[in-house]
Amino acid sequence: MTGVAEKFRVLVTGANGQLGRELALWATAEVEGLDIRGYGRDDLDITDLEQCRAVIKAFAPHAVIHCAAYTAVDQAEADPDGAFRVNATGTRNIALAAREVGAKLAYVSTDYVFDGTSAVPYNEYDRPNPRTVYGKSKLAGEELVRTLHDRHFVVRTSWVYGAYGANFVKTMVKVGAERGAVKVVHDQIGSPTYTFDLAAMLLELVRTDAYGVYHASNAGTCSWYEFAVAIFEESGLQVSTEPCTTEEFPRPAPRPAFSVMDHSAMRTNGLTPMRHWREALRDYLAKQ
Repeated sequence: MTGVAEKFRVLVTGANGQLGRELALWATAEVEGLDIRGYGRDDLDITDLEQCRAVIKAFAPHAVIHCAAYTAVDQAEADPDGAFRVNATGTRNIALAAREVGAKLAYVSTDYVFDGTSAVPYNEYDRPNPRTVYGKSKLAGEELVRTLHDRHFVVRTSWVYGAYGANFVKTMVKVGAERGAVKVVHDQIGSPTYTFDLAAMLLELVRTDAYGVYHASNAGTCSWYEFAVAIFEESGLQVSTEPCTTEEFPRPAPRPAFSVMDHSAMRTNGLTPMRHWREALRDYLAKQ
């Protein structure tokens, strides 16, 4: 009589956030032989090394997907210690604790590690040059992961939205419906990323041994203005949408003018390509 195959245990940090909650509530976990356990801030303070060690040791995961992060981009400019405490020190703690139990580690990073001045999509091995405290703190996390854990995946993503938490899509739907008119910047170009698709990519990735740096976003590119227009079209909302420049909306932290990322590592390692952002947006809105 054959025994029941052991499930692949995945520990998710930041389970109260957009991506972390998507992963923690992954609907097909039973079918795919996964045992996913999400830990929010109340369950796991990533800035506490001994707590990280205790929690991760107790669950003994095969892989840790580290989603917990300080993501308040503008606030970080006035609170660099807070950003580095979470994104650098917290990531160090997770890396140490994961390595000690023999778990693989996937660290979710960001397009903000680049300066946004490129004219072509960023390759995984292009030199980072962050212009914000947030970007610098996330890059510090990347470097600590590489230094402290030999079985790691660094996964950079961009323009994330999903069913959980606040995001650009929810804001546009709400503001568009209330006001009937919006102004959106047209001189920032990137690739929207649906948390459902990013979660699927991460769960596929951590079950491989294809360690390294990955760029993961939905296929295709657009400006924030074009993204907003698509949101209204797919939502059936009649909203007057006017393009404007970044200079018209000054923010404490500069936004990358170009944050399109090339998916070279996904292609060369045979991972499932992520669908076009417009198709993903349509799917997301249909579920709301």
